[in-house]
Amino acid sequence: MKPPLSDTLVICDMDNTLLTAKEGIPACNRAVIQLYTGMGGLFTVATGRPPESIRAALGNIRLSLPAISCNGALLYDFSAESVLHRSTLNREQATTAILDILNKFPHMGVEVMAGNGEMFVIHANEVTHAHQVDEHLGSIACPVESVPDGWVKVVFASDPESIRKLGQYAKTRYYGRENYFLATNSIYLEIMPSGVSKASGLHDLCALMSKSMKNTVVIGDYYNDLEIMREAGYAVAVANAPAEVKAAADHVTTCTCAEGAVGEYLYSLIGRAEGREV
Repeated sequence: MKPPLSDTLVICDMDNTLLTAKEGIPACNRAVIQLYTGMGGLFTVATGRPPESIRAALGNIRLSLPAISCNGALLYDFSAESVLHRSTLNREQATTAILDILNKFPHMGVEVMAGNGEMFVIHANEVTHAHQVDEHLGSIACPVESVPDGWVKVVFASDPESIRKLGQYAKTRYYGRENYFLATNSIYLEIMPSGVSKASGLHDLCALMSKSMKNTVVIGDYYNDLEIMREAGYAVAVANAPAEVKAAADHVTTCTCAEGAVGEYLYSLIGRAEGREV
């Protein structure tokens, strides 16, 4: 007898895994996720996005379990509209980094996410504007000293070459040991609380839900998914992932993100649960 779908927890990255920035979630992904969860399958997301952005992207998709949000800094339960776990930055160290980086890179966009992932724009540019539009995010423009406490991450946003140079520069600087830099996209470099990542968020989620890490499947596409993929019981890379991410996976989908990679993999899980090969 095949194990029920509820024995496995599927955790999916969002951008360029579940959805594309311009087209959103492919219809086939939506249909299969709803079929999968309707049959008792457990599905949630692990993403750098804050809860507001996750909600806007998912639309009518209901998550089975809390979401790993802000790259693991927040565990958010959409059924109760509440934060179950929050990790925060050392504000003083993060502020020092922001001021130093803006002095070196005056055109760099800077966002701070605080509280439940609310966005505060410290310095705007075309990339921060596109970020807000693409992810349907509200924001407040203000100086860094006016951002409320409870910072969960800082996002530096610019063109890929500027972000590459910023990454190199950040490696030469010391802003304290309680935060670290994380590349999450070719146009974003983030500051996260030390020890906090999608992988730590997965451990927090499994502990909260009394689930074994061995029974987790992670679907991802980018270098910042590598750690959580390696921690999971089983790792899936989508076809559009870089070679290094594919090499770390137990399975690589035939479809790209835009073609419905997540739906492809979930449909194979449904087939195995029903005792047929897909």
